[in-house]
Amino acid sequence: MVMLETVHLYSGYGKLKVLFDINFKAREKEITVVVGPNGAGKTTLMNSICGIATIHKGKVVFEGKEITGMPTHKVARLGIAYLPQMGNVFAELTVEENLKIAGYLLPKDEVKDRIDEVLDIFPKLRAFLHRKAGTLSGGERRMLAISMALMRRPKILLLDEMTTDLAPILVKKVLEKVVELRDRLGLTIVLVEQHAKRALEIGDRAYLLVSGTMRFEGDPRELLEHPEFAKLYLGITK
Repeated sequence: MVMLETVHLYSGYGKLKVLFDINFKAREKEITVVVGPNGAGKTTLMNSICGIATIHKGKVVFEGKEITGMPTHKVARLGIAYLPQMGNVFAELTVEENLKIAGYLLPKDEVKDRIDEVLDIFPKLRAFLHRKAGTLSGGERRMLAISMALMRRPKILLLDEMTTDLAPILVKKVLEKVVELRDRLGLTIVLVEQHAKRALEIGDRAYLLVSGTMRFEGDPRELLEHPEFAKLYLGITK
């Protein structure tokens, strides 16, 4: 079942158009990967879904209902959790405080149970509960950011460049956790990634975005094996 889609979407910021005629679908309990070069419009696609970008034409549909241009806080309440590339944790607060803030809309008696739930998924964070988030490693901060999103038990998780600046071994670990979230929680995930090869290896469906237009939609393995796309847009070498 299609959970989230854009239909003939044209969007950008103010009068500036960044995306052109984007038809995109994320199916339930799948990892949908969006790859492409820097400046292709990948983040703008996420911002368009979440009410941050300007919609010039077309629509955004979630669970069969149009949400085009809906304010960001209302989008979040529908069960769409968006983790931007930067600024997704509060560096001066402890890990525990970050998690509590993420659950601020929950009844107080539920917050502790939710924290326990996310720590079961990211057990390494248990040892860091009283440390400031700013002292964590890059990989640990990514885990905390995802944990904060999970506090709200979202229906769909939008992850924008979560592995930026991470060492290769940490990239692998973060993406393994993404797979675990799909398999263990049945989460629907949209993964925007600069590490194209690794992302395509774990995805169920792939899109290639170049210069604001979709150049490919289909099986991630087909994209991985397509020499023209690999050479021109992804920088993958066999």
